[in-house]
Formats: sequence, structure tokens, C-alpha cells
Amino acid sequence: MIEFRNVDYSIGEHRILTDVSFVVTRGETRVILGPSGSGKSTILRLLLGLVAPDSGSIHVDGEDITRCGEDRMRRIRQRMGMVFQQGALFDSMTIGENVGFSLFEHESGSEEEIEGTVRTYLTLVGLDPNLIDRMPDELSGGMQRRVAIARALGARDPEILLYDEPTTGLDPQSAERITDLIVRLRDTMGKTSIMVTHDIADAYKVGNRVALLDEGRVAFDGTAADLDSAQSPFISQFLAPFRKTVAAAAGRMSLGPGGAKQPPPFPSSPGGSS
Repeated sequence: MIEFRNVDYSIGEHRILTDVSFVVTRGETRVILGPSGSGKSTILRLLLGLVAPDSGSIHVDGEDITRCGEDRMRRIRQRMGMVFQQGALFDSMTIGENVGFSLFEHESGSEEEIEGTVRTYLTLVGLDPNLIDRMPDELSGGMQRRVAIARALGARDPEILLYDEPTTGLDPQSAERITDLIVRLRDTMGKTSIMVTHDIADAYKVGNRVALLDEGRVAFDGTAADLDSAQSPFISQFLAPFRKTVAAAAGRMSLGPGGAKQPPPFPSSPGGSS
């Protein structure tokens, strides 16, 4: 459904992406993983047509979007819903106005019909539909992030969802709700998704496949289980803090009350949680 073929992208003399290739099949969640500054978010900007590659091609359902005019690109973009880092809600609008923004903009039904649609999407992301008259700053960070996902869904029920660091800045419980929701949208609604993140636990949980970037190049492309067993100095170094955290947590949880053995909080092979 989505394919990057040998994509290069630079800003001036600074190379951001080099020879990037990967495929996202329909109904799959592809995670773009990597340290800060590795070019992850640039991939979303290229897919949305906000910037153009220096070379290579980007295909959506077989169509090379790098050759599309602006009108055609606008129609392709309407098939995508974007969840921005930190949510990026409109502070001056109510929750209902945020979620229904695209519907109001395109006059997609009466005010009552749009309100009904907004309530449906709020319910879908696990929020009380009666929040429609609240302002974003009245909600917690995790709730705001779910509103952002509802807004992305409200943009004409897109086939493709794009997430840019969706759990950044959230507490562990809120982050888990967001990743649970991403998995549920894939499994129950068949949404094709790309999630950009530097959080390895999130990548293991939601990704069918992972592309790991190292200074703008694809250092790994495969399943999370394969990433966990990959032999590469860069991959080992990148995964080391996560493995130490998992090992420490497993050690703390290994003995429960009365000395009873308890399972570790993560599977021994994180790829099993995808």
C-alpha cells in the first residue's frame, strides 16, 4: 500500500535521509524507530507531500506521489489522518470543534450530524462524549492525545493513520492507553499505520514491522523479534538501555509475596507482543 524506494532527502548541504526503502502493507502498523535526529519525522512529511525527496520515489497504492500535482496530492492526503507530536490540539477550540474540524471545514453534514459523528469518535477512543464542550487545557495529557487520535479519525475516516511520537511526555499508564488504542484501531478497523518513535517498548508492542534508522539510513528492516536478535554494534547499543530496564524490572518482580515466582513484565522476546 505504501512504499519508499531509495529515497534521499537533504536540507541544503545536510543529508537527512539516504537510500531509504521500506514497504507498509495494508492493515499493517509499521514503526519507524531511531534516536533523535535520525530522520524519522521527515518520513511522515515526505509521505504527506509537505516536502519532496531529492531522489527516489514514494508510492501509495502503486501511485508515485512525488509526480503528483498539488490537487491530486491533496486528494491523496485526505486518505491520511495525522496525529502530531504532543497532540497539537487547537487551544482556542473546544474538544468537539477539534475533533470535528475537518467535517466543519468541508461542510460534511448538518451541525447535529457532525456532533453525532464527533461523539462517536470520542467514544471510539475511550473518552466520554460529553467532553465535547470542554477545552483542551481542561484535560490531562493522555486524554488530549486521545482527542488528537479522534480528530485524525474524524478527518473523513482515513485509511492511513500517521503517528509522530504519540506517547512522548506521557506517564506510563497514559502511554499504555495510547498504544492499546493504536493496536485496537489496526485490529478492529484495519487501519494501515506508520508510527514514528524512539521508544523501544512502544515499537515492540504496536509494530508488525520495524525500520530502524541510523543517521538517515535504514540499519534494520524486519519484525521486532528479529530486531531483538540482530547482530549489529549499532543495534546492540541502541537496545542496551531498554534491555537493562527490562532486566531490572524482571529482577524486582521475580519474587512475589511469600517468595512466589512472578512473571517478568515483558516477554523474553519482545517481538511476541506485536
